Amino acid sequence: MKLILQNISKSYGSVRALSDFSAELTPGIYALLGPNGSGKTTLMHILTDNLRADTGVVLYADGDQEPQNVRDMGESFREKLGFMPQYPGMYPNFTAKQFLQYVAALKGVGEKQKKRERDAQIEKQITEILDELELSDVAHRRIGTFSGGMKQRLALAQAVLGDPKILILDEPTAGLDPKQRIAVRNYISRIAMGKIVIIATHVVSDVEFIAKEIVLLGKGEILQKAPCPELLQQLEGKVWEVCVSQEQIAQLQNNFAVTNIAAAEKQVDMALVRILSDARPTANAVSCAPTLEDYYLYIFGKQNT
Repeated sequence: MKLILQNISKSYGSVRALSDFSAELTPGIYALLGPNGSGKTTLMHILTDNLRADTGVVLYADGDQEPQNVRDMGESFREKLGFMPQYPGMYPNFTAKQFLQYVAALKGVGEKQKKRERDAQIEKQITEILDELELSDVAHRRIGTFSGGMKQRLALAQAVLGDPKILILDEPTAGLDPKQRIAVRNYISRIAMGKIVIIATHVVSDVEFIAKEIVLLGKGEILQKAPCPELLQQLEGKVWEVCVSQEQIAQLQNNFAVTNIAAAEKQVDMALVRILSDARPTANAVSCAPTLEDYYLYIFGKQNT
């Protein structure tokens, strides 16, 4: 299975949202990272046919098939999609279970089966998904009474319903507490087998260890596209930690890219400062292993995005 994006461009008036975006995606998790306005959401809406590109084409191929233009495939392509938008619309008077039943009907889940078999299949899927996303206890509550985190998990539930081959998730962990974020991240990683999963997020740590490739977007263009370990190799010897007094922090921030400041353990009035620098920033600085967040700041800290 392949999803091939060829020279996708999109503008809003004089603002260029995407510029000749090209990529070939195979099963696995792809993380779209970039600042606001970099083109992530625009790309997702083009992939889901909610928005038409100005130029370029999206092609889909399964097995030995010749790639087909997804616009020509119409419904046969859309039924392969699961989409979680950043701001999903939901019916507040529906219960969680009623909403998923409604989405299952819209998606045509089990439509080729007899009614009794279809209903049993839908019931089984909904029960399993609600359980996995820790929503079983609120399955019969109205959505209007849900917290933001509950709605976020329900939005993910409707996206994965029907076992789509292509899963497109816009900020899937936004508004979740750390425990829920880990649970959702593990769930996505587990169900990604055999699927093309595209995740746009600002929570860099959520994709560092599960993404097959990281795609960094800036002003609608691909700046980097590679597995996380390859990206982090570029930062070897460029990430440092140094213990300094509170008075020295401002000076370091003026001279270097500071990615984190934390109180030093067992040292009153001292701070542990994490720095990005091509050379050792101070005599007592210690080299440390880079993270994807370091890399993100290394790339976008240099740009006026």
